[in-house]
Amino acid sequence: MNSFDTIFRRGTVVNHHGVHETDIGVDNGHITALGNLSRAASKTVVDCKGLHILPGVIDTQVHFREPGLTHKEDLETGSRGAVMGGVTGVFEMPNTNPLTTTREAFDAKIAAGTNRMHCDFAFYVGGTHANVSELPFLEKLPGCAGVKVFMGSSTGALLVQDDDGVEAILRAITRRAAFHSEDEYMLEERKDLRVPSDPSSHPVWRSPEVALNCTKRLVALAHKTGKRIHVLHISTGEEIAFLADHKDVASVEVTPHHLTLDDTAYARLGTYAQMNPPVRDESHQDQIWAGVANGVADILGSDHAPHTREEKEHAYPDSHSGMTGVQTLVPTMLNHVNEGRLSLERFVDMTSHGPNRLFGIVGKGRIAVGYDADLTIVDMKRRETITNDWIASRAGWTPYDGVTVTGWPVGTIVRGHKVMWDGELVTPSTGQPMRFSEALTAQT
Repeated sequence: MNSFDTIFRRGTVVNHHGVHETDIGVDNGHITALGNLSRAASKTVVDCKGLHILPGVIDTQVHFREPGLTHKEDLETGSRGAVMGGVTGVFEMPNTNPLTTTREAFDAKIAAGTNRMHCDFAFYVGGTHANVSELPFLEKLPGCAGVKVFMGSSTGALLVQDDDGVEAILRAITRRAAFHSEDEYMLEERKDLRVPSDPSSHPVWRSPEVALNCTKRLVALAHKTGKRIHVLHISTGEEIAFLADHKDVASVEVTPHHLTLDDTAYARLGTYAQMNPPVRDESHQDQIWAGVANGVADILGSDHAPHTREEKEHAYPDSHSGMTGVQTLVPTMLNHVNEGRLSLERFVDMTSHGPNRLFGIVGKGRIAVGYDADLTIVDMKRRETITNDWIASRAGWTPYDGVTVTGWPVGTIVRGHKVMWDGELVTPSTGQPMRFSEALTAQT
């Protein structure tokens, strides 16, 4: 008789076979069997009847602010929000203080996250003019998600705004690089379009043309160098249409806030709706949804970017750009699934299969034998109201406060450990660095 550490029984599994009720057998943190395991022995049985079991959701863009900005967030609080929201793994960004641009800074973050973060993790290295020669080494370090480049300024001091600088970075590296694509030269020229105390002028200043122009420059450089790029947080319909013709080099991320909020949010939320790139009008949102439907959009990332209430409540434009998002990614998108905007299979493709496919994550992103037992267990019928009190982020707020959704995360399983169950943390922090197929022979 087969014996397992844990059997997740009678759940509706969403994986490469489609949507079907089956059991999942887990040993030593790995999936070792799928099928009818009713005759098998197990130390623990988790009854998932009536629940959907998804491959663990991977949020490939979060800012957890450690080191240097921990009054907003740190690796523990950010990852606590992740698992409370059903997220089993995150890619964290390098615009910290000090910047994550050196071996020493990267190693310090790995040490700070290991067995302290509640989910598994990878960290981006920031690409700069100064560290180009080191990037071939840095991008292959264990736990590195790749290189991140800011072509337009946002939170922090990372910025490479010139084509020569971006080209040098692309020529130096071999892995897919991620880009914040807004044209810094145009942002500087357009600063006088910001209206004091009026955050609705934010998308006027950071216009669709600012984003599209930078993305066109970036794609041209990718073709010139023959390298792969990942364009983050697409906010315009024009970029979706343009990138549809350049999928040979470019993968595309979209965010829950660009799919959920539009420019009416400025009247309701004020500076709490302020993001880079901005939330725009409904016509852009509709075209981004079209990109989800037609497959141009590859993955979802939350762009979780917390700031304190004090920082958000400065008068515009001195207010900080960014909002919490890692904890609300799953419920807001499941609500869209229930409203018919996308299928549950497409959600899985964009949050599990897609990250696995684009970044070569070893052993994650699929419910399949041999993979880590990372599972996001959800109740598709559960109706809940998102509140600020539920948010685990040190920032303590969400733009979705008071929003009622249908579809809710009830369990977060990381390498077979039940980390969150029914709104409670039930296992101490066991977070470990992710592994990547393109960095398995890295120097140490």
